[in-house]
Amino acid sequence: MAETNKNRRTQDPELVIEQGLGRFELFIERNGKAMLIALGAIIVLVGGYFSYKYLYLAPRAEKASAAMFEAQHQFERDSFALALNGNASFDGFQTIADEYGNTPQGNLANHYAGLCHLYLGEYQKAIDAFEAYDAVTDNAAGTMIAAQNIGLTGDAYVELGRLEEGVKYYERAAAYSDNLATAPVYLRKAGLVNEKLGNLQKALEQYETVRNDYPRSMQARDIEKFIARVQQQL
Repeated sequence: MAETNKNRRTQDPELVIEQGLGRFELFIERNGKAMLIALGAIIVLVGGYFSYKYLYLAPRAEKASAAMFEAQHQFERDSFALALNGNASFDGFQTIADEYGNTPQGNLANHYAGLCHLYLGEYQKAIDAFEAYDAVTDNAAGTMIAAQNIGLTGDAYVELGRLEEGVKYYERAAAYSDNLATAPVYLRKAGLVNEKLGNLQKALEQYETVRNDYPRSMQARDIEKFIARVQQQL
């Protein structure tokens, strides 16, 4: 990114609206990619375990796990095009999703593919990939990734200038998983977009929810500035 998270937090909130909506922020504002890598590894391992209950899936799950290893490595190195498309030596996330979509690993590859498209500025393709991901909600890691998947879809819509659709996804993401890692992130994003759309009362409610329900979150640190700005306009 051209601008660090620290700089974003110290900007005048007015600039955050104009500039912040012009670029996506990943599912959390600090260590987001690292968390996805860790959670992804958990889901791959857990998914691999449960796939053995269905013998016809086991060989495919093994192949998908092996393919995911190198693609995840390239993703961690910020080689997003390579992670997405692969090369002669390994399959990228898109191929893994297409060929092993009925395995937990292939399903997760849809989410990774969406992230790669998002980083590469291919926003409609990102939306398509995120929508192909089937939420896994029987464990905490899966629930968090499902919330992130929804919120990242909102990022892609906002990048396309489709703010009304983007804010709906932010609100869904905030409601999907009531946790400190995702809910306040998407509540504040929803508030910013609602401000931009002129939905000031709604934006105020979302900012106040960040302040009141998630006071220990990073987003709550400067939320009073956002609240004060909206109150002056009402």
